[in-house]
Amino acid sequence: MSAVNDVKQALGEMWHHKLRTGLTLLGMVFGVGAVIAMLSIGEGAEREALKMIESMGLRNVVVEARSADGEALKAIREHSVGLSLGDVRAAEQTLPFVTDWSAAKRVKVHALFSEFGRSDGEVSGVTPNHFSLSNFSLAEGRFFTEDDQRHYRQLAVLGGEAAASLFPNGDAIGKRVKVNHLWYQVVGVLSHGEQVKSKIDGVKLGGERNKVFIPLKTALKKMAFAPLEDELDFIKLELDDTVEAPLAAASIDHLFNRRHGGELDYKVVVPADLLAQYQQTQRIFNIVMACVAGISLLVGGIGIMNIMLATVLERTGEIGLLRALGATKSDIARQFVTESLVIAACGGLIGIVAGIALSLIIGGYADWQVAWSPMSLLLSVGVCMVIGVGFGWYPARKAAALDPIIALQRD
Repeated sequence: MSAVNDVKQALGEMWHHKLRTGLTLLGMVFGVGAVIAMLSIGEGAEREALKMIESMGLRNVVVEARSADGEALKAIREHSVGLSLGDVRAAEQTLPFVTDWSAAKRVKVHALFSEFGRSDGEVSGVTPNHFSLSNFSLAEGRFFTEDDQRHYRQLAVLGGEAAASLFPNGDAIGKRVKVNHLWYQVVGVLSHGEQVKSKIDGVKLGGERNKVFIPLKTALKKMAFAPLEDELDFIKLELDDTVEAPLAAASIDHLFNRRHGGELDYKVVVPADLLAQYQQTQRIFNIVMACVAGISLLVGGIGIMNIMLATVLERTGEIGLLRALGATKSDIARQFVTESLVIAACGGLIGIVAGIALSLIIGGYADWQVAWSPMSLLLSVGVCMVIGVGFGWYPARKAAALDPIIALQRD
């Protein structure tokens, strides 16, 4: 008996007992579907987190202003002017490991529109190197320059979503957008590859797709801000390769603490630490979900063993006849192991389809990114086949151990 014949016979038995086979497959389908859905959602979440953290820069340290209002803000301003360009200059002059920096200030938007459409996006004043330190790329046009900053030019770079809202027909370069009371000429549009979400573990990352960027000095000079507001909302400091990010962050925090009179009106964020923390959380999530999926696969394997034991009892006469015609014990064992393997493989393949569909449904409903890797698909099928062989071995061994004379008499 060849392996091909064993597979054909196994498929014939499955087709002959369609209902029983279908019920047996459910355990494997649910188990593999859970594994695929878990891995795809976890992979998608990790890729999105990496993309978001890359926008902060793994060799950067971010200093973000803390919000306060009313009497609390007045009390803070007695000791600290808030996050400012002075902090940046102090960091440049006293911290030798700071190689570059960028700064940003959010503008309170009352009106954001063009001749062709409106947008509910945010507006931020940024320095020219904000784009390079945030790993943004252009779809068309150009970024700001230092000359644009010095001359307080009214220019704008649009995120992809903001550009689509303000200019539905495309061709935004050279057109004008109005931010509150001023018109700005569009000189660039970002590519659509930026992150979808704007936070990770409670840290704001921007949500750049629906933003309009204007030169920082233009924003500070020509836009209106509250009297006690911070001059800047966040500062990004690029580090050289000679210093570890946590040590650099401690030095930056010490400097800013002295400049701010001990007031904690800012917070220091280390993207590298944020990434490590997220990866640790993701690993715990994967382990928990893998255990849940493993239990489902275990239940599926028990179902295969149960049905194969019933099959051995049902086909006792057939086993005796095959032994009488010259089939060896290994032939009988291989036939039943092949049958359980085929059941597990079919359940695994159907489970992959079900898992992909389930992950797409969950991703669409919860607005999560999903992604698949060939390794995860192959791993799921491989685990299924191992379970099929493992739980099918005992019934196969029991079938092979039957005495042919007693088997023929039992029929």
